[in-house]
Amino acid sequence: MNKPLRLGVLAWEVARNRTIDDYATHLDTLVAEGAAQADLLLMPEYSCMEVAGALTDRPDPSAELEAVCAQSDAILAIMRDAARRHKVWLMPGTLPRPEAGFVRNRAPLIAPDGQVAFQDKHVMTRFENESWGVRAGDPPGVFETPWGRIGTSICYDSEFPMLARAQVEAGAWLILVPTCTDSMHGFNRVRISAEARALENQCFVAVSPTVGLAPWLATLDENHGCAGVYGPVDRGFPDDGIMAEGKLDVGGWVFTTLDPATLDEVRENGAVRNCRDWPKTVPAARIQPFSA
Repeated sequence: MNKPLRLGVLAWEVARNRTIDDYATHLDTLVAEGAAQADLLLMPEYSCMEVAGALTDRPDPSAELEAVCAQSDAILAIMRDAARRHKVWLMPGTLPRPEAGFVRNRAPLIAPDGQVAFQDKHVMTRFENESWGVRAGDPPGVFETPWGRIGTSICYDSEFPMLARAQVEAGAWLILVPTCTDSMHGFNRVRISAEARALENQCFVAVSPTVGLAPWLATLDENHGCAGVYGPVDRGFPDDGIMAEGKLDVGGWVFTTLDPATLDEVRENGAVRNCRDWPKTVPAARIQPFSA
């Protein structure tokens, strides 16, 4: 049986970096704070893009992506060092990883000994596709952890039910959603989707956003959201399914302890059985005839 997990979910307030060491210091400080209260830490999509302020001389999205891609290995090494130093499981957000002629948006999960596995973003936003040329990566998978199988659905991916469903059917009881949204419309799409995925699958879903204004950057110039963890909407859980949630647009950690055994109970004995009752096949819709 999977054991309870102490989870830390961060609303990352974008900071100004003068050097790549500034990013390393910012990351290390945040990981130290989180590791004091949690076993696994979740950070936002593209939070490492704040280092672009140290690598470019003016706000420009293409230049920022190119600069961070050039330092992608060094940034990943900084992330791995932080996990090792503080002996914590860490998803430090996502980072752009250059491939042969294109870029992928990849979320690393780093073990306390520095070993790393990746989940790629599967569905690109218009900005990623049209402005950056970021391509879809590997299909949804799950990570094997001491708490059982955990999935990751990067930002926009969370808005497509079949992606999270594939992970739940592969045994994931928790879905991590690192996100980066520059409007309340964008954040609410992710938040509502996270709540829906938790309801549909009777699982936990955690959302970690970037927050704050950073006019010295083109890619992280405006950021909105709040850290939150969502669960089933049924007996044994909060009436609204909100397990924990921070304040809107305020940086900092949100902590909660999640017990996968509570999911086993609600899936078996809840008022509804969304996870079990998920249709295996859905026939094509047809026009319903009227009769006199």
